[in-house]
Amino acid sequence: MSDTPVDSSKRTWLIASGCAGAVGGAAVAIPFVSTFQPSEKAKAAGAAVEVDISALKPGEKLTVEWRGKPVWIMKRTPEQLESLKKIEGQLADPSSDRNAYPTPAYAKNQYRSIKPEVFVAVGICTHLGCSPSDKFQTGAQASLPDDWQGGFLCPCHGSTFDMAGRVFKNKPAPDNLEVPAHMYLSDSKLLIGEDKKA
Repeated sequence: MSDTPVDSSKRTWLIASGCAGAVGGAAVAIPFVSTFQPSEKAKAAGAAVEVDISALKPGEKLTVEWRGKPVWIMKRTPEQLESLKKIEGQLADPSSDRNAYPTPAYAKNQYRSIKPEVFVAVGICTHLGCSPSDKFQTGAQASLPDDWQGGFLCPCHGSTFDMAGRVFKNKPAPDNLEVPAHMYLSDSKLLIGEDKKA
């Protein structure tokens, strides 16, 4: 090792070029490393969705997107809840026993929900993936039986579902509407896509 002192101008250049190299290396590395992280679109596609339902009034339905699917959140009226009892004999799977779209244990009841008045379902017909229309008005209507109690009608092939998303007998849809995993964060906030706290 030599005891020859390094010229101060050379030292300045060495430090400056070393710093520039480090900054340049970081500038190249950061975009490269970030390519391994999922995009915002990918995060949104699989992430749970938090929904404020405080403004939802009885008889109203709200639609949100989760994993690219429409998810319905409906606040049912006492009359709509009462109608669920009247039609059980007309349903293909009143207890949600079929397993193509397994119903979470907390929604395996007559209401297919955690709280009777709030219904959460994926708004896609189990037949060919169309989106059923709201048919909440009761009574005789086109494409519906004379004793219609309210629910949903798939316009593509005529499948009908009650106010709990249960399919009627002898319809093309093989299953009830899917109930996604969900949980309450509070009385007015729902989390769609998760059903337990991490």
